[in-house]
Amino acid sequence: MAAGKKEPVVVTGLGALDKPASGLLTWVDQRFPLMENWKTHLSEYYAPKNFNFWYFFGSLAMLVLVIQIVTGIFLVMHYKPDAAKAFESVEYIMREVPWGWLVRYMHSTGASMFFVVIYLHMFRGLIYGSYRKPRELIWVFGVMIFLCLMGEAFFGYLLPWGQMSYWGAQVIVNLASAIPVIGPDLAIWVRGDFVVGDATLNRFFSFHVIALPLVLLGLVAAHILALHEVGSNNPDGIDIKENKDPKTGIPVDGIPFHPYYTVHDIFGVVVFLMVFSAIVFFAPEMGGYFLEYNNFIPADPLKTPAHIAPVWYFTPYYSILRAMVWNFFWIDAKVWGVVAMGASTVIFFFLPWLDRSPVRSIRYRPTLHIYIYATFVVAFLILGYLGTLPPSPVGELVSQICTVIYFAFFLGMPWWSRWGQFKPVPARLTM
Repeated sequence: MAAGKKEPVVVTGLGALDKPASGLLTWVDQRFPLMENWKTHLSEYYAPKNFNFWYFFGSLAMLVLVIQIVTGIFLVMHYKPDAAKAFESVEYIMREVPWGWLVRYMHSTGASMFFVVIYLHMFRGLIYGSYRKPRELIWVFGVMIFLCLMGEAFFGYLLPWGQMSYWGAQVIVNLASAIPVIGPDLAIWVRGDFVVGDATLNRFFSFHVIALPLVLLGLVAAHILALHEVGSNNPDGIDIKENKDPKTGIPVDGIPFHPYYTVHDIFGVVVFLMVFSAIVFFAPEMGGYFLEYNNFIPADPLKTPAHIAPVWYFTPYYSILRAMVWNFFWIDAKVWGVVAMGASTVIFFFLPWLDRSPVRSIRYRPTLHIYIYATFVVAFLILGYLGTLPPSPVGELVSQICTVIYFAFFLGMPWWSRWGQFKPVPARLTM
């Protein structure tokens, strides 16, 4: 080295940060994997080319989640989680806050529409076998989202502090007392008091506004990441990753999610928002199913409504609860009802391992399977309808029959899913 000269100092290990940013997007991308995620999850995420209208409901669920979060933020600005002021604060939102009635109706309609979308989304997974290997974890995350959403809806149901909110929460929380040994103490812990009151309202408000939304967002992210790791299912139940172009490595039956399915989903969003807006502006109560008429009356602990029933999206499981009227093994029927109601939701977790069919999609299953699925759906709808009605001998008998059908569908699946003559599955996707 010549005297008086210094070796240049070279800083290594910075990678792309050594290069000057050519624009804002480049500057961001050098510090955050924006374009990498865009390519991984949208522009270079290859989805099957034969998606049909059943595949609208995943993106619609995301849309309704955003609607619920945004409207919920504005409602919390004016709502007071106080048993003496909660009902009046809701009335204040409806009557005095500018556009408050619209925000409240969007939130209440969104709660019901969320379950409409989720039920249809789950049904699509059921008929096309989207829970089968290698998508078991996607399904498990989805069921966890469903249960979390049920908890979110239940906790939010008490907040308006109307008659049906109060007494519905009283009945459901009292079910916890049926659990042997720990039941009575558990019910008091959930309520925060011996009866549903101000402490209960504050607890439910905390769960509804903070705790469960955080869990829900985490589960949604896990659901989407798991989906994009193994790839989407399709109506044929064929894994497109098994047939790739040898030169590019791209699935020959796949197309980029963007722009093809972003446009596809935008169309679904437009149709959904038309229906959603029609309900919000013209029929927000939906005949008492979305907003019960008793909930426009302030909660009165001294006056019980003639008929207490949960919101429509809980009524199938409520019917299963009421169908259990016998004492088995010296255990009270109320305990068996709680067990049956819990089992009717938890059993969805085991669906990937109960189904033993050699094919995924209902398209290539025997006609007998179509009738079995149809019977299950009809039984589920009947249970939902009966749950909205007062108890009766005929309703009790029908709900018991439908409960047997409901559980027989799942518990008998390892056997009936293998019955019949299956159609050959094509090597490529059909349109």
